Amino acid sequence: MRVYISADMEGVAGITIWEQVEAMGGEEYHRSRKLMTAEINAAIRGALEAGATGITVNDAHGRMHNILPEDLHPGAQLISGAPKKLGMMEGIEKGFAAACFIGYHARSGSGGVLAHTISDIVHSLEVNGREMGELGLNALLAGYFGVPVVLVSGDQFLADEAKNLLAGVEIIIVKEALNYHAARSLPPRLAREKIRQGLIKALNKRSFHPLAAPAPATVTIKFNDPARAAAAAILPRSQRRDAVTVIYTGADFLEAYQAIRCLVALAKNS
Repeated sequence: MRVYISADMEGVAGITIWEQVEAMGGEEYHRSRKLMTAEINAAIRGALEAGATGITVNDAHGRMHNILPEDLHPGAQLISGAPKKLGMMEGIEKGFAAACFIGYHARSGSGGVLAHTISDIVHSLEVNGREMGELGLNALLAGYFGVPVVLVSGDQFLADEAKNLLAGVEIIIVKEALNYHAARSLPPRLAREKIRQGLIKALNKRSFHPLAAPAPATVTIKFNDPARAAAAAILPRSQRRDAVTVIYTGADFLEAYQAIRCLVALAKNS
């Protein structure tokens, strides 16, 4: 049984402000790298205890070089750095029995800690008319490759997204969001133990099904600025619906997923 771990940072216990998740944050950021790596290690231990024969961890935050390789559990291989063709889900196409999302945050417009969708320039994002955050997008991509998401960890707003999208998924709430920059967190050691136990439970169910990825897949991105939308609409086959909204239809979800990344990259560079 091969297990895939996509690891973000904003949803880790104890993290509430941007300085903790950006390299310019100095010591705060370095401490957060340790917290992030420790939660991933808890997931690795749980996967191994549940019988995993191979584990791949993909660093899915920011520039994707946050996980401390020297501290990572030796039972897993690490994918880090950017750019990567599949970004937060690099390597998922290699074939896995299950995926889990550690340290994930809620989508933009929710009440979650540091909530956003891909970038703070994105007001909202929909796939075939359904609003999605990073959890939803990445779960759909996993589903495209036939991989079910069995566990997610983060705050209660991330948990709500998971409940509405992933039937039967194991959800570990490691902190309660009080507002965008505040949360009541579990002690890190307790959060890690819950992740370890949760993944053992999830993998022992062996009854999960991949999330069905739509084909065709129409992506609708509403940006927070007309200039951003204008730049994104440079992408061939994209359409500008109004001053701040760009639409793209892919033949399948893989095409749509990669188009999302291109649209946001163009908009950020405007």
